[in-house]
Amino acid sequence: METVIVGNAAWMLMSASLVLLMTPALALFYGGMTERRGVLNMMLMSFGSLAVVSMIYILWGWSMSYGTQSWAGIVASPFEFFGLKDSIIDGSGDYLAGAEGYANIIDIGFQLTFAVISTAIISGALAGRVKIGTWLVFSGLWATFVYFPLAHMVWGGGILAEGDNSVTAWIFGAEGGEALVAPIDFAGGTVVHISAGTAALVLAIVVGKRQGFPKSVQRPHNLPMVMLGAGMLWFGWFGFNGGSAFAADGLAGLAWVNTTAATAAAITGWLLVEKLRDGYCTSLGAASGVVAGLVTITPAAGDLNPVTSLLLGVFGGMLGCLGVGLKFRFGFDDSLDVVGVHLVAGLWGTVAVAFVANDRGIFTGGGAEGWKLLIVQILIALIAMVFTIIITTIIALILKSTMGWRVSEQIEADGIDFGGHRETGYDISSRGVRGHTSRN
Repeated sequence: METVIVGNAAWMLMSASLVLLMTPALALFYGGMTERRGVLNMMLMSFGSLAVVSMIYILWGWSMSYGTQSWAGIVASPFEFFGLKDSIIDGSGDYLAGAEGYANIIDIGFQLTFAVISTAIISGALAGRVKIGTWLVFSGLWATFVYFPLAHMVWGGGILAEGDNSVTAWIFGAEGGEALVAPIDFAGGTVVHISAGTAALVLAIVVGKRQGFPKSVQRPHNLPMVMLGAGMLWFGWFGFNGGSAFAADGLAGLAWVNTTAATAAAITGWLLVEKLRDGYCTSLGAASGVVAGLVTITPAAGDLNPVTSLLLGVFGGMLGCLGVGLKFRFGFDDSLDVVGVHLVAGLWGTVAVAFVANDRGIFTGGGAEGWKLLIVQILIALIAMVFTIIITTIIALILKSTMGWRVSEQIEADGIDFGGHRETGYDISSRGVRGHTSRN
């Protein structure tokens, strides 16, 4: 038994490290998608979230997410485990064991990385036009008032979990302390992707459009960087999904294979839509398909088989590709397609798992229970969206009226890297003062 615990601990430490890598990977992915004069600002937003959210997670994030003093099933007390009090060492001086048997501090580290990447994802909607200071304050406020409560609701025993005090138990009943129809969110469809995608939509509307959107916005400046970032995200995602098994076991292996299957299928689905719609396939489409597939499989990675993962993934890629066009149809400037990729694919993965979940889905032997599961999945997705819309809007408007979101028009026109940070990503001084006066 001790050997098993040690093996699981090693896997969880590795998974936490993989998920931590996802934020620098996201910086590469987003950085390459921006114009040349905004690459550093875009990457700094990811690294800034890494700094801010890591600190507050230690101070009150763990307590708010997984504390035992729940406030109406919505959030736990930030004071119970403030600063990780009573969360690391037990009364005998040994490391406190967590729910899975290994040291609790390992699980804290793992969950910290989820909070970081969830917040950083939102930044893609704001490329090239917001103050870094406002973004950093937003990161802390959003993690505190949106992410931590959602983590508690879904994973911490709150109202979107599977306990007898959950929404699903109120609707379909409970037995033995558990809801008869338990919701599925294996690694963060609602907590991570629906919440981040919804927040990105809210901020795109509140902050407003870039100059020239949609007619004269600059194209991605470094597609090899985008593809490298996508590949690193895929690598890190094995910790994201495989680590959500909380053990080095068959479930982790299943999540690994399902993640690969869905992602590969999503690339194919995205490129197919591009070919049929535009007449050609693109490297940006392939990289975006990677992320769409990863997002799609995240809530379902432990509840499908590899074949149904292929099915879920190919449609996730197609829907993601179509979803990026929503900003042009409705006129909001989601700069790097967070809404299309994370919200659309996240909604698809969260809801569609009800059709093909192993032994529970509508088409996989679930029968009437499968239809109940579909209702549950739609409900938790909607609750997560509505909660995120309300709280994110309040935070965004408060910051707009106090700190302000936008950099000056001149800084935006000349390039936010030099205007906002007095540095540039590339030494091209022959075309201007360190390149800040020239356009791509």
